[in-house]
Amino acid sequence: MFPRRPPVGLAAWLLVGAAATGRAGARGGGLLALLANQCRFVTGLRVRRAQQIAQLYGRLYSESSRRILLGRLWRRLRGRPGHASALMAALAGVFAWDEERIQEEELQRSIDEMKRLEEMSSTFRSSGVDHHPPEPKSPTERDEDSGGKEQPWEMVMDKKHFKLWRRPITGTPLYQYRVFGTYTDVTPRQFFNVQLDTEYRKKWDALVIKLEVIERDVVSGSEVLHWVTHFPYPMYSRDYVYVRRYSVDEENNVMVLVSRAVEHPSVPESPEFVRVRSYESQMVIRPHKSFDENGFDYLLTYSDNPQTVFPRYCVSWMVSSGMPDFLEKLHMATLKAKNMEIKVKDYISSKPLEVGSEAKATAPSSERKSEGSCGPARIEYA
Repeated sequence: MFPRRPPVGLAAWLLVGAAATGRAGARGGGLLALLANQCRFVTGLRVRRAQQIAQLYGRLYSESSRRILLGRLWRRLRGRPGHASALMAALAGVFAWDEERIQEEELQRSIDEMKRLEEMSSTFRSSGVDHHPPEPKSPTERDEDSGGKEQPWEMVMDKKHFKLWRRPITGTPLYQYRVFGTYTDVTPRQFFNVQLDTEYRKKWDALVIKLEVIERDVVSGSEVLHWVTHFPYPMYSRDYVYVRRYSVDEENNVMVLVSRAVEHPSVPESPEFVRVRSYESQMVIRPHKSFDENGFDYLLTYSDNPQTVFPRYCVSWMVSSGMPDFLEKLHMATLKAKNMEIKVKDYISSKPLEVGSEAKATAPSSERKSEGSCGPARIEYA
């Protein structure tokens, strides 16, 4: 009989490792421990190397130049394996305003939707139909409908001064919601300011755990906020990181506020809350007369993914009932501020910022730092 040949290659390596693991059981060693130590060693080397690079650039470049350089590097690396973008962002504290700021086109799209709805409403009223029409569709939406991509709006609630629609979001189990409503006992300026004032909201909204401005962009007036809110028991609290921008167009007598979820390097995900990564909101306000006279119509379009395990109809019920409740709280807070003369920041009359270079546009600010700043003279921002 020939002597038995020892195993070779990967099989031999595994057998030797298994034998070593068995012998070192009492000492807590073994193959898995060696692999874990190696991973920690390599990760530590890479982190230290990244810190050294950041320190080197910190000595060679000014703060503004460093932000621009690292911002470009972040955008280039974002989405690649290894999460290099997250690492660079965490080290440099850079937010990619060039990609994430809310553009004029986004504001204008919301205003155009309000105009189409108003035109349809006027048509129905002139024909003697005392019922609010279904949501009109833009040319883009009509093209998408022809391809079977968009679902029609479904009426959920129909009251005299409050109408709520919803429609499925293609490819998801979620809905997009749209509200058209009217208030006659407060001014558009008061309602708009109360909605924007984060300090006052902490007082009238009992669900708020945290709400603060993280960073502002002086180029567009966009700002990033971190919002933590209670969810109904037994669900965990949710937190949102989102960018918002508002515009007040006195010439065309309209206000608009647009918000959507973003990622910001200074607000990492916390194990205490569930991060909501899909969130969009557009509010358009049309005064009946002027910004300082009672009476206005508003159009609110909203969608988010609250990351729940409840069935679709449960989530839809929570949103459908929660949205009217929130709007009524906002309305009552506006009335309270009006009647009790509670001081609320006036975003419409704030002094405009001197718009500087792109480097200045990325400078972060605290909640109240330069809060009196806005954008260009006719259309103001916060």
